[in-house]
Parts: sequence; C-alpha cells; structure tokens
Amino acid sequence: MIFYAWGEPVWVFLLIGSVTVNYVGGLLIDKFRDTKKATAVTACTLVFDIGLLVFFKYTGFLVENFNAISPVDLPVPHIEMPIGISFFTFQIISYILDCYWGKIKVQRSWYKLLMYISMFPQLVAGPIVRYAVIENEIDNRVITSADVSEGITRICMGLGKKVILANNLSTIVDTFFKTGDLASLSVVGTWYTVIVYAMQVYFDFSGYSDIAIGLGRIFGFHFDENFRYPFVSKNITEFWQRWHISLGTFFRDYLLYVPIFGKRRKYLNLFLVWFCTGFWHGANWNYIIWGLYFGLFILIERTIGNKNIRKMPKAVAHIYNTIVVVVGFGIFYFTDLGKLGTFLGNLVGLNGNSFTDKISMQNMTANAWLFIVSVVLCMPVIPALKKKLESKNLYLATSVGQTVLNVAVFALSSILLVNATNNPFIYWQF
Repeated sequence: MIFYAWGEPVWVFLLIGSVTVNYVGGLLIDKFRDTKKATAVTACTLVFDIGLLVFFKYTGFLVENFNAISPVDLPVPHIEMPIGISFFTFQIISYILDCYWGKIKVQRSWYKLLMYISMFPQLVAGPIVRYAVIENEIDNRVITSADVSEGITRICMGLGKKVILANNLSTIVDTFFKTGDLASLSVVGTWYTVIVYAMQVYFDFSGYSDIAIGLGRIFGFHFDENFRYPFVSKNITEFWQRWHISLGTFFRDYLLYVPIFGKRRKYLNLFLVWFCTGFWHGANWNYIIWGLYFGLFILIERTIGNKNIRKMPKAVAHIYNTIVVVVGFGIFYFTDLGKLGTFLGNLVGLNGNSFTDKISMQNMTANAWLFIVSVVLCMPVIPALKKKLESKNLYLATSVGQTVLNVAVFALSSILLVNATNNPFIYWQF
C-alpha cells in the first residue's frame, strides 16, 4: 500500500474502497448462494466496478464524441486516471465472477483480499492475476532457493528487455513516427519503423511481465506466463494465445462464452470480445479499430477452419502472420486518425512517397546490430540453448552461464539507467 500511495497519494483510498465493496459483495454472494439475491449482488458489484473504470478512463472520450454528434457542447472533463485501474479492476471482476460461479472459495479476510488486489509486483501494469491462480498460496506459500533464483533471473531479463532493447528501439520509432515527417517517409522506412515498434512494445511489456513474475516468485507466488514468444506464431489465433495471455484469457472466460439475452451468440460475443480488447487499451478510436481489426482476422480464420489453416506452408503462414501483426501495431501507435491514414497509405506508397529514402537506410545501417539482436531474441533462442545444454547433463554450465548473463545484463542496464530520464513502461498508461 505504501508502494501504491507513493505514486497515488489520493487514489489509494479508491483502491481500498473498491476492495471493500467487492469484499462485502463476495460475502453476500456466498450467503445467498444459488438465489436471485446472489445474482443481484453480483450485478450490482459489477456495475460498481465497471462504472469506476468507465468514469475515470472513458468519461472525457464519451463526452467528446457526444459533443461531436449533437448540438450540445458539454465541457470535457479532464479526470486523472489512477495508476493500474484497468488491471486491478479486471482482477476484482474475475474474483467476483468466480465467486458467483463457485470456482473459488470466498475470501473471508479483508486484509488478504486487499493483499491480492494491491500486490505491488503486478499492480500497476499486470499481468492480470486471477484469484484462483494464487488462492492456495495466499495462506500456504513455500519459498525455495529455486524460486528465488528463478525470480532473480526473470527480473534481470525483464530489466534488460526494457532498458537495453525497448528503450533503444523507441529512439528509432520516435525519430520517424514522432518527430519526423511521416508523410515523406518511404515505403521501406515505414515498414522498418513499424516492425521496430512492434518489437519495442513486445520487449517493453514482456519485460515488465518478467519483472512482475520474478518478484512474485521471490515472494512465493507463481503467476501465469503473460507472453510466450508471440512472433513465432503462424496465424492470428495463435498469436493471441501467446500475446498478453492474461488479458486474452480474461475476455475468453468472462465474455466469449457468456450467454447474451439468454444464450451464447457466436458473432456478437466475438465482436464484444475484440471491441472490449481494443477499448480496454485506451479511450481513443484507434484502439477500437485495432481490436476490431484483429477480431476480423480471428473471424476469418474461424470461418476457414484450423485444419485448412494448418495446410498453409509454414513460410507463407509466418509471412501472413507477421504482416497482419505489424500493421496492427501501426494502428495501435497512431492515436491521431489522420496520421493513421497517412501511415496506412505509406505502407503501399499511396501518398506519393518513394520506395526507399536515404535517412531510413542510414538509420537501418547504424542500428543493424540492435535490429538483428532484437529479431533473434523475439525467438525462443535462449530457452532452446538452455534445454540443449540440460539434455547433455551440462547443468553446471547452464547455471554458471545463466549467472554470468544475469550479472552482465543487470550491470549494463544499471549503467544505461544512470543518466537516463524517466522511461516508463508503455502499459502504465493503460
């Protein structure tokens, strides 16, 4: 709580209040189990939770769009969004729904429920940890030397992803997408920059997830993985089974199969999942477009069928997946729809932009090693090498190698951070 209050001295009381409401809601659901009262309590609690999220995160967006389609000109409020509200609200919702469905036991200790929601490793930017995942470990934690060792490794690797890779990749992205003249950027330059941005987001967010998972391990909590090398996927369905797994599984379990107006509606549920996936990321139209964009490809793949998709040559499948994903990251980047249109036109030269340009080519040459290393580390190279060494019973070499790598990454990250300005993780804004 001190950790959260350090950044949110006022909104910490909102967090405490939200936990209290849901704590009481859980007790009432258990008391009125299998009755209409339990359903009513669940509904009221969800309205409260979602209402808080909508108020703080989307009020300004909703008022702006209402003004745009009506003669009324309401003042647009500028409400400060509490850090991590998207993440801890979804954790609370998962707790309430699992209580209602009987998947977990109701937590009768307010302090323990508060600890679950306010657990600082994953409070501000995920992953979204289900109560069911750590239910037993709240009271029965066993911290082993293996947990501490693995936790330290995950923290070092996550720090390296952020500081060594993501921060340097962001410099390239800013050069062309933020401060550069986007309209004059060549086709090759546009593709190069958006590929770099896709890797930046991956290393930034998976790096944070690694740090959160590592801290959890040190305290005896085993959080689920949030990323599993998504860029090796052969289709969009597989990509979303590997990317931001905690968010994808949340919508799958709590929205995709939930009956709407009495029964499950295949296409409406799918639309809601991807609309919410996009809108969850931010109060801008580009995020909604981004979510529906991926939802469209998921629908196409479901229509074609998994068997037919698997018949596609692996090289073709990877190229298809890479193009769709990379273009998606471009949609994700540009909150200004005008610039988004320019970006999409640039990809195929519709803006009269050249195929290549001198500045882009020079940047590619100057950052060739960073680009190559980033591409390689997007693949499961290190786990494969570690597995191969262990298969030959070279456990000592594996252990020593991992220790040396941890020290080197931590030392280099520390050096790079000494004179650095504030470099927040990308997903802190969500």
